[in-house]
Amino acid sequence: MADISADLALPTALADIAAIGFEWEWDEETDEGRGCDFELYEHFEEPDRTAWWFRLWTGNQEVDGSEFRFFGTTGAGDYTGFWLVRPGAPVTGQPVVHIGSEGERGVLARDLGDLLWLFAAGLGPAEAMDDPASPAEPNDAFRVIAERHAPGRARPPVQIVSDAQTEFPHFSDLIDAMCR
Repeated sequence: MADISADLALPTALADIAAIGFEWEWDEETDEGRGCDFELYEHFEEPDRTAWWFRLWTGNQEVDGSEFRFFGTTGAGDYTGFWLVRPGAPVTGQPVVHIGSEGERGVLARDLGDLLWLFAAGLGPAEAMDDPASPAEPNDAFRVIAERHAPGRARPPVQIVSDAQTEFPHFSDLIDAMCR
């Protein structure tokens, strides 16, 4: 196996979540999914891989997605990662964004701590993006991780997403400007 450089290593809290993993199953009787369709990578996505798909997604060969550090995906091909917009802040202090396979995009959390509380509430990135008020079954194992890495920061998912979108209202405009 290739040696992963330290700058591609996931933050400890995300690695802890990845070790547990998200549960997802499709109920053929109801034709509905249960759980969260989200898979964390073992490390941040390689920059060359990000550049490849980001250029395809935007239709713009001049962009490379270097302002993002993606760490997970859904079965539909949605991507979730940190948006490196706060100068001098560590990656864990950067906002978390979701870029969907069908063009949807948005800011989900102001930082890793907020994302951990979304996970603890039982929401994955796609679920939080689609409807942060949707009923979900809280995840006790993820709650333990959120309490360890972001103590005292529990808030309702609707508030977490709303606060992030209020702080970064122009994210979609940035993406629009990159698309051709």
